[in-house]
Amino acid sequence: MSEQAWTIRKVLDWTRGHFDKQDIDDPRLTSEILLGHVLCLPRVKLYMDLDRPLSKEELGTYRGLIQRRLAGEPTQYLVGSKEFYGRRFAVDPRVLIPRSETELLVEAVLHDVKRDAPSRVLDVCTGSGCIAVTIAAERPQASVWATDLMPGALEVAKANAEAHQVDSRVTFFQGDLLAPLPPGSTFDVIVSNPPYVKTGDLKTLQREVQREPKEALDGGPEGVTLIARVVEGALPRLKPGGLLAMEIGEDEGAAVKALLVRAGYHDVKIEKDLARHERLALGRRAMT
Repeated sequence: MSEQAWTIRKVLDWTRGHFDKQDIDDPRLTSEILLGHVLCLPRVKLYMDLDRPLSKEELGTYRGLIQRRLAGEPTQYLVGSKEFYGRRFAVDPRVLIPRSETELLVEAVLHDVKRDAPSRVLDVCTGSGCIAVTIAAERPQASVWATDLMPGALEVAKANAEAHQVDSRVTFFQGDLLAPLPPGSTFDVIVSNPPYVKTGDLKTLQREVQREPKEALDGGPEGVTLIARVVEGALPRLKPGGLLAMEIGEDEGAAVKALLVRAGYHDVKIEKDLARHERLALGRRAMT
């Protein structure tokens, strides 16, 4: 981009074309998100002032973001946020970027948690806190607990809980899966989006995904190492009839279903996402 009068229209047109040539996913959306971030404008407002020229400083900042995006940094890390279930969550390289598929996991939990009665929900491997915070925001009578192994991730999650004004109802614990929970604590629902990518597949992921924390992706040789531990650890922490809901890899349904059945869960189900990939694993503790 040379030094000249660059309007919003011209900048967007140029960036879309450049990103397209460089095989950047969704070049138009990426251009709009980055430029909106630089100008502190929502994407729709960009199109209300297409002939506005960028200042030299704005153009320089935007150029820097383009270079970083071309180098493989995820757009969400560049702008510091990602929308999830209608809310904006802060993200940075300490946490996995929330995905739309995970909204299906949240919906499964919300379907099970009553609106008009107190309940206790646990989110294992909370990362950015998008699951825990969303459940707390959508179910004001719920008490939500959340765990994560990484202190940096918990810092992001706590900030998101504060930003969405649910920090008084979300309690965070640092440690391995369910290990940091107080003895005897039980839950109506336990939800988890654990690492489930096979270790051997990590190197085949998109370069942007490889910028995300490995500990939030690596599910072991078969992808179910952490899932198996959640399955085992969650059962004694569920109240009778309580639900375990997990996100899983698209080819892991049979293996995870077997884990749940073998552990003694009832009403075991594997559900698909909108792309018809296996994505959710659900199971309940028996009523007695």
